[in-house]
Amino acid sequence: MSLKRILRKIEEELKERKAIKDELYDAMRKATRFSKQAIFLVHKGEFEEAKKMLGEAERLLVERDQVSLTHQKLAHAGIVDVAFQEYAEAYVFLQLVQNGRFVTPEKIKVPSTSYLLGLADVVGELRRKVLDSLREGDGEGAQKNFEIMDFIYSELIGIDEALHSVSELRRKTDIARRIVELTRGDITIEARRNSLERSIRSLEDALKEK
Repeated sequence: MSLKRILRKIEEELKERKAIKDELYDAMRKATRFSKQAIFLVHKGEFEEAKKMLGEAERLLVERDQVSLTHQKLAHAGIVDVAFQEYAEAYVFLQLVQNGRFVTPEKIKVPSTSYLLGLADVVGELRRKVLDSLREGDGEGAQKNFEIMDFIYSELIGIDEALHSVSELRRKTDIARRIVELTRGDITIEARRNSLERSIRSLEDALKEK
């Protein structure tokens, strides 16, 4: 085979690789967007719509698995990892809010590392739930979501092997710790405010009776 033909063949392979890469990246961006939309819908309480968004994300991620059979390096590109993390976060968050239970990596078909990183990010979404509950005067709901936040953080920092071997997990747990402590402070302040309001009302009622 002449050098010209050899180089032409290589060029064709590179073009094909680029086309597959572009298609894969576009699909993973869409999957990430669907997962983000699912999280938004969970906050609104629109669980069925959230499931539809996750279904779309899952379809794209499954197609990615098919790509991985012949293009292993592309299948493990950074944007693919991000898509799996976002999907895991959205799915875990949905199950916690709707059913009050955790879902396994096997159930949602994500790598264990993506599950761990997505789980760490759920802490931030739960903080938003806590703040929403506080604004609505639902102290019990706020406390419940805070306890789940604290539980997730406590469990994550207890797995030493993962903290050492899973890239980004330690950074995410450090962020989770700050979020948990900040939220603890918000709940404490709100509890004190409510206590003060009750004391003032009691005093006002006592004065009216005199």
